[in-house]
This record gives sequence, C-alpha cells and structure tokens, in this order.
Amino acid sequence: MKSLIENITAIQLESPVDKIIGQLKQLIVSGQLKPGDRLPAERVLSERFGVGRSYIREAILKLEFYGLLKTNPQSGTYVAGLSINVIDTLISDIIKFNKDDFKALIEARYHLELTAVQLAAERRTEEDLEKIKEAMKAYESKILVSEDAVEEDMIFHIRIAQATKNSVIESMILVLIPDLIKKIVDTRICVHNRAKNAIIDHREVLQAIEKGDPQLAKEAMGNHLDEIWQISKSGLIAENMIEKAEI
Repeated sequence: MKSLIENITAIQLESPVDKIIGQLKQLIVSGQLKPGDRLPAERVLSERFGVGRSYIREAILKLEFYGLLKTNPQSGTYVAGLSINVIDTLISDIIKFNKDDFKALIEARYHLELTAVQLAAERRTEEDLEKIKEAMKAYESKILVSEDAVEEDMIFHIRIAQATKNSVIESMILVLIPDLIKKIVDTRICVHNRAKNAIIDHREVLQAIEKGDPQLAKEAMGNHLDEIWQISKSGLIAENMIEKAEI
C-alpha cells in the first residue's frame, strides 16, 4: 500500500494566469498571433477570457519579463520577434516554473529582496517613502481586524522594489512575489501569529529605509524573510504537503 501511495502525485490546478498564458501560447504557435502582431487591449482580453484585468496584466507582465511580449506605451503590446519554437519552449518553461520549483522561488526572492531593500535605502525619495508607508498601513489595518491582507503584503514589497530605481529588479520582484505568496497561503506555511509579527517587521524595514541605512535595511528584511527561508532550507515544505495529503 505504501508503494502505491508514493506513486500518486498531487493534481496540478492551473491558475487563471497560467490558463491565459497557455491560450496565448496556442495562438502564437498556431500562427494566429505572429511576431510583431499587436495583442488586443486589456479590456478586450479581459472580456474574452472572462477574468479580471489584473490577471491579464500579470500574464502580460510575465511574458514581457521573459522577452516574449514587448509593450510600447504609445501603441500597445506586441509579440516579440522570436521563432515559434523558442516561444513555445519558453512559455512551457514559464508555466512549469510557476508550479514546480517553490524552493528555488523562495531562494531567489530572499536574495533579490535583500539587494532591493539596500538599494531602496540608498535611493528612495520622499514620494517612495509615502507609498511604502501607505502600503504598510493598509496591511496593518486589515491584519488588526483579522482580514486577509495578501495583496497588501505584496504591495508593500513592490513599493520597496520601485524605490530601487532599478526596473529589472522591480520586474523580477513583480514576477516572483505573487506566485510565492499564493503558494504560502495555499499550503498554510507560516501560520499562527506570523501575520501580526510581520507588522513589526514591516515597521523595522521602513525605519531602516527612512534612515537611509542599507545595512540596517538588509538586516531588517533578512529578519522578516527568515522564517520562510529557514523552512525552505530545512525541507519542511515537502513534509507539510505530505502531511496534508495523508489527512
């Protein structure tokens, strides 16, 4: 019986973003969308896919990040001038990456955010500080009344990324964070009082950025991400998933 159970794998459910990316892939591979063709507007895509525009934006952002789409603010979003085989392979890898390599996702996020927060401490403007504060307050207001604050948590980290003034780092964090936080919520990693403890962590990160102290900011962000980092290193994620499967 044990060997039988070990041969059963979890069912992979596609997210709306993965489904959008998959359908765009089929349109490109089938030749209905060719290199250089412009995508329909976000509003039109949202209506056709039957999902909110935020899902459309996230899918486009990911495809842009990997160089498969190019956006011109004046004229719209276009399919990049890559061969069909390259696009097919890259999109398949993007979808697979979103599902399978959670440990690598955590590791990449950990090191990327330590770099980002140091740059934010060095380069932030007063406007950046205000946006980070607003995001922090929005997170706190929901947590203190026991409401879900996943989006507010994401926005807090995104505001820090924006303060780096490095568009590549900002894009990488925009790609990594939504999948990571969704996975943490779905698998109920870091539960208990973690959300309330994060309020203290966020304040310490903000204070370090406000002081313009890169080293202090790095230490504060490291403390904030330490729990999920340790879980990743110790392999507890896999154990949690196995325990859930056995219930």
